[in-house]
Amino acid sequence: MTFNSVPLAELAPAKINLALHVTGRRADGYHLLETLVVFAEFGDRITVTASGEDSFFVAGPFAGSVPRDAGNLVLRARDALRGAYPAHATQPVSITLEKHLPVASGIGGGSSDAAATLRALTRLWRIPADAAALARLALPLGADLPMCIAGHPLIARGIGEELDPVRHFPALPMVLVNPGVAVETPKVFRALASRDNPALAPLDSADTVLDWLGATRNDLEGAAMSIEPSIAEVLAALRRSGTAFARMSGSGATCFGIFDSAAAASRAATAISSEHPGWFSTATMTRT
Repeated sequence: MTFNSVPLAELAPAKINLALHVTGRRADGYHLLETLVVFAEFGDRITVTASGEDSFFVAGPFAGSVPRDAGNLVLRARDALRGAYPAHATQPVSITLEKHLPVASGIGGGSSDAAATLRALTRLWRIPADAAALARLALPLGADLPMCIAGHPLIARGIGEELDPVRHFPALPMVLVNPGVAVETPKVFRALASRDNPALAPLDSADTVLDWLGATRNDLEGAAMSIEPSIAEVLAALRRSGTAFARMSGSGATCFGIFDSAAAASRAATAISSEHPGWFSTATMTRT
């Protein structure tokens, strides 16, 4: 079998939980969620190339925070795909991760990197697997992976594996801000005051996005703030910058602000970066 020697690249977009309701807990300890998820135009980048031997390189502003060992989700995704399709995945590969998203930051960086790796290697190795097959393969690697493989606006339920696409969801001008701290998701869940909360209200097409979001929550926000109080500072900075809506994403510490226009988002990101040079701040648009 011949393989494409041209490098193949995939964006690993930031995953933003616009709303996240914790609705219960399974007997095995996994929490049940209902979450509206969108993906940004900004993110990491995975590049794969046929090679004489397997290799893994990391570059970018957050490269120093990325583990290079076999526990990295990128390498676990490569090995899972190779194990599932051994007849196709015979060519060694060089994988490069450009890390632009802060780690352990509530915007799905590791999961999105792994999903992008699966998409890129499926193309390189010419594997006959669609998104649904990749999602089934990826779920044991992490509950966020199926939604990251989908990569479009959706509502996720269960532990994250039950996906319902949200059609015609608008692109949102947005600023992502992280105070430069990593927050461990298990600690946030352990700090939850309540695990049996009301589910998301139906997403009615007659509602504006902001009206609907105003009636929703991120049930992890209070718990995350109890661990990392700087999250409140980030939300305050976003509100001072003129956002129409601000909230923490996922288990934190990254927060997002929705703006009226891309220009307004760009101005806000610049202002926040100037005021807090140690923070990560970027303007982006969400993908439709």
